[in-house]
Amino acid sequence: MIEDGRALFLQIAEAIEDQIVDGSLGEESQAPSTNELAAFYRINPATAAKGVNVLVDSGVLYKRRGVGMFVTAGARDRVLSARREAFADRYLEPLLAEARRLGISPSDLSALIRERAGSALPAPSPDHPERTDA
Repeated sequence: MIEDGRALFLQIAEAIEDQIVDGSLGEESQAPSTNELAAFYRINPATAAKGVNVLVDSGVLYKRRGVGMFVTAGARDRVLSARREAFADRYLEPLLAEARRLGISPSDLSALIRERAGSALPAPSPDHPERTDA
């Protein structure tokens, strides 16, 4: 993190989202302060604040006056939904376009993905029973 060429504030927002997704920052729990983020990542506090504000604007965090920033109820689902949509746009659409150019049918593409995925895909979860290993 903090080196991939994207704006630092976006990387800060993504790092907080990562903590929400993996459960280390639960709903209604207090998010790190901008000063804590600035010290940890060795960045300007204004940059950290900009990253936090991205999450406030998207409804992932909210401010309790005089206390700090907190994770919104439903934030994990909101982040997962946005990331799934971004995943589809960034990876699936180009994959499908190339498969069409190469004449790969949807069923052949599905078989190829299952073959290559092996045990890389997560096991089914109660939240997403449609997921299965290859």
